[in-house]
Amino acid sequence: MKKSICCIALAFAVVLAGPLPPRASAASGDEVQIDALYQKFAAAFRRKDVDGIMALYLPGKTLFVFDVSPPREHVGWNDYRDDWRQLFASMKGAEPGFTISELSVVVDGDVAYTHSIQHVTIAASKSAPASKLVVRVTDVLRKIAGKWLVVQEHVSVPVDLNTGRADLTSRP
Repeated sequence: MKKSICCIALAFAVVLAGPLPPRASAASGDEVQIDALYQKFAAAFRRKDVDGIMALYLPGKTLFVFDVSPPREHVGWNDYRDDWRQLFASMKGAEPGFTISELSVVVDGDVAYTHSIQHVTIAASKSAPASKLVVRVTDVLRKIAGKWLVVQEHVSVPVDLNTGRADLTSRP
């Protein structure tokens, strides 16, 4: 009898509480836009398209990037653009491979931050074996005039502290 009364009371409480609020979608519109930004980046990288890549970064002098290769940092859009030009000019082989995994996006108003693992495959020439590189990327983005742009970036690889060597193909 106690069980029946408890079940009836619980059912009554559920009816009085009303319908459950709708569940939040798996990704907000902003998260979908940011995911699309990274897909554009990946496609532009595979095409060695500097303009396509730089369209995703804040123009001007305030863009700041810590990169995985020297120099340690790039200050401003023009400086970072020059770095991409030099990188792609050094790639004489086939189109590079590029994928992004483990992308995490957090949006708070007009600011977002992301982190991901990015996998790069570069062939020195069409006949040379490809070299692989895995980097960790953390970005800060701002929504400016309705468009998400990267305003700060940090690219890195883990380092074995016993040997001082970079782990260029890091795995969890």
